[in-house]
Amino acid sequence: MRLSRKIDQAIICTIFIALAVGMACFLRVHSVSTFAEGEEGVTEVIGAKFVTFYDEGKKLGVRTDAKTVGEALARANIVLNDGDIVEPGLDTEINADNYFINIYRARPVIVKDGITEKYLMTASYDYKTIAREAGMTVYDGDEVKLMVNQNFLEVGGANLYQIKRNGGRTLTEEVEIPFTERKTKDYNLAPGVEEVRQLGEVGTKKLTYNVKYVDGVEVERTLMGEEVVREPVERIVAVGASAIEKNALTASKGVNIYTVNINGKVIERKETYYDLPMSGVMRACGGGNYSVRADGAKVDGNGYVLVAANLSRYPRCSVVETSLGPGKVYDTGGFAAKNPEQFDLATDWSNHDGR
Repeated sequence: MRLSRKIDQAIICTIFIALAVGMACFLRVHSVSTFAEGEEGVTEVIGAKFVTFYDEGKKLGVRTDAKTVGEALARANIVLNDGDIVEPGLDTEINADNYFINIYRARPVIVKDGITEKYLMTASYDYKTIAREAGMTVYDGDEVKLMVNQNFLEVGGANLYQIKRNGGRTLTEEVEIPFTERKTKDYNLAPGVEEVRQLGEVGTKKLTYNVKYVDGVEVERTLMGEEVVREPVERIVAVGASAIEKNALTASKGVNIYTVNINGKVIERKETYYDLPMSGVMRACGGGNYSVRADGAKVDGNGYVLVAANLSRYPRCSVVETSLGPGKVYDTGGFAAKNPEQFDLATDWSNHDGR
């Protein structure tokens, strides 16, 4: 009886060991390859998100604090080739945990239109898109077909697509709508520092044309209509600004007075403005042109407001803070001797002539 009980206990132990080993093997086989930004093993990354890449049937999981899809790819050492497609796009912000990124690898294809053949590498699978990528015009009503069982010696490893013309006289194209950029002031950032708060995304719209032929050759297109498919997303950039910009100089105000702390010394500053052509003084800091900003301030090629100041206190080309943003000293004036801390800011507020 004791011998039988020992045998039973041994069998049960063996079963449990087998189950444990089997479960460990199952987890090892079925787990996603996971690492933290290129290093084997799971590593904790502060503020990181879990991102999964799907690349030609392969699945790779990483923990990363990358801001965009392109940055995540680079950190994971995933190389893209010409023609590869990534969804979402490379500039798309990674804004959620458990984020998925798909990679479609380019492959060789041949597009045939009558006797014309074009070879290209593409990751697209939409037949008409492939034809357009090959530089072929696809009219409404035309068909693009994947030809199977082709002679390997003729096409090699490439897929062959054939365009069948059906006499179409209208053409629909999809084009990009560029996004705009808006800059906002942030008084919590250091002056001049820029921080992207929202990534821009291009939109798309469909354009429909009526096509005119002469002797079978296209000679003219007339736009018949357009339809917005996806609106663009505005790019928003925060620009660091000093506290004095909260109460900025304006044309109606005329004079602006505030205090600044320079090397531990509190100084009262007076700001005024003037409106003269500035081309002559631009040579003081290496030349170049100036322009008139949307608010009327005159700025150099680097965006610095043109400033007149006491040159013994603020030498030419010195970068200074003004209530209209970072400025650079290009000029001086009669006021400077009497008021060495005064800044005279170049604007277009008097003449309104863009000069």
